[in-house]
Amino acid sequence: MSNTLFSQRDNQLEKQVPTFANLSYGTHEQQAFDIWLPSNTDEPAPLVIHIHGGGFRNGDKKNIRQSSIKQFLEAGFAVAAINYRLSDNGTYPIMMEDAARCLQTIRSRAKEWNLNPDKVACYGGSAGGGISLWLGFHEDLADPGSDDPISRQSTRITAVATAIAQSTYDLHTFREWFGIPDLKAHESLYPFYGVKEDSEWNSKRVRRLMKEASPITHLTKDDVPVYMAYSKGDFPVDKDTPGIQWVHHVKLGLKLQEAMRNLGLECEVKSADHPETKYGSIEAFIITKLENNRTTLIKTK
Repeated sequence: MSNTLFSQRDNQLEKQVPTFANLSYGTHEQQAFDIWLPSNTDEPAPLVIHIHGGGFRNGDKKNIRQSSIKQFLEAGFAVAAINYRLSDNGTYPIMMEDAARCLQTIRSRAKEWNLNPDKVACYGGSAGGGISLWLGFHEDLADPGSDDPISRQSTRITAVATAIAQSTYDLHTFREWFGIPDLKAHESLYPFYGVKEDSEWNSKRVRRLMKEASPITHLTKDDVPVYMAYSKGDFPVDKDTPGIQWVHHVKLGLKLQEAMRNLGLECEVKSADHPETKYGSIEAFIITKLENNRTTLIKTK
């Protein structure tokens, strides 16, 4: 992920030690999170959740940028970085469901940690951005009648920010958007859907999963504002373009922006060809969306 997608570099920054590390939200070792709680406010803190990328195949919560943690803590926000089960442990939807469960787990401890459960933003790069979008658009997964108090927690959030992320995970949509009928699936999509043969991309099972996994499928007019940053401009794509390039193409943000604007929703896209001046960075966007006349509540040193 390019450093230019975030407002600061991490060079020589002091490591921010989590208030609580490797807390579990499930029985699998990858179902864990770290959380940093602010020390500069007595008011319930908004929460920012970082979801790592890695093609649903790798990555780790430790990849959160120190500069981002620093900015959010200074704004009086709590920060969480989460892990989730990867595709070697199962196919979609375990990754999205894990992120939702972790969100619910943290929300269930809002009183204990002095968090504002009504102000939560999710962000991440690539697959982590896609999971963030999925959470931002998906209907609430809360089960009000559950005997499990965590399952009763809402999964709705306030804002989403992404870096080089995907708004769809449907191969047929990728082909349509790029105008390439024989575009080959990115290698990460095979284990994500449990596909062994290319003929399966046309199967009823995989078509259903691709539709359900795609954030843009769940977009409705009551959804949250989005900020999407990309490291490259609108470069040409053909059937020989490496998957690692087209899967991070700004077109995936522009298509979502078009759909959101048609619904009257805010979606800012930043790339080499698309300058964005309203916010300037992922962190600034999130801070703006989660702040609510909180400037007088922040303690200064």
